[in-house]
Amino acid sequence: MHRLARHLLLPGAALVLAACVAYGPGELRTGQPRAAVLGSMGPASLELPRPDGGVRLVYARGPMGRETYMIDLDAAGRVTAWHQALETAQFERLQPGLSREALLFALGPPAERRPAGWAPGEVWSWRYHNNDCLWFQAGLDEQGRYTGGGYGIDPRCDAGDKVP
Repeated sequence: MHRLARHLLLPGAALVLAACVAYGPGELRTGQPRAAVLGSMGPASLELPRPDGGVRLVYARGPMGRETYMIDLDAAGRVTAWHQALETAQFERLQPGLSREALLFALGPPAERRPAGWAPGEVWSWRYHNNDCLWFQAGLDEQGRYTGGGYGIDPRCDAGDKVP
């Protein structure tokens, strides 16, 4: 029985550990090729063109999408930089007038999109790590331009759901 358990459990545990290693880009280094990124992180959630001819690979991760890693590649397909986009400092850098595409380039896909209510436009919301169960919300006008943002109570918290 112990041999059977060893043959069944050990490969499964190794697979789980391998999946955890690929969660974030911690082992990636500048200059590495796109193949190394894809081998480590898998396919991107979104791929966006960079003004310099390169590409930004967007990896939306984490419980309830609380982390989004941006990995920038140059025109030759080599890593130039990477960062975690869903942080307060990043939200504070946003300036009114940004296009929908620029907002996606800065933060990645939102956790939720909904109509703005009585006003034309949309509200996009991103969950992020914080101690207050907040999410960042961005208003977009009917032309898809960022009008401003703020922090609100995540409805999952308001409903009494436990947020991981």
